[in-house]
Amino acid sequence: MTELKRVLHVEDDEDIQEITKMALEVVGGMELDQYLEGSEALENIRKFKPDLILLDQMMPNMTGDEVLAHIRKIPEFANTPAVFMTAQSSEASSRLLETTDALEIISKPFNPMTLATQLSEIFKAASQNA
Repeated sequence: MTELKRVLHVEDDEDIQEITKMALEVVGGMELDQYLEGSEALENIRKFKPDLILLDQMMPNMTGDEVLAHIRKIPEFANTPAVFMTAQSSEASSRLLETTDALEIISKPFNPMTLATQLSEIFKAASQNA
């Protein structure tokens, strides 16, 4: 079974990026590649080769589900597990899960001390179901 090591993170809020970086790199021991915009992530995803994609849903220029749709068109990332982070209502989050192939929604604000474990568990469950 594969261990979650590399996470691609797209988030337009620099403070949340910093908290996520601390949560995943320092607490979780993971390697993180972060971008403020989806277009930047799309340009660099092939170089980084993430195990999991972590996307903010509400971003200017391109929403998280739009970024994910573009990622899915890249053959080598068509099945890479994806998780959204959002401050949206639970109803909007449910619709997001129904309309994308994302595995989970993590609500903001999130707990930085448990984020790495939470993502690892999501990844582990996805690996077992693959």
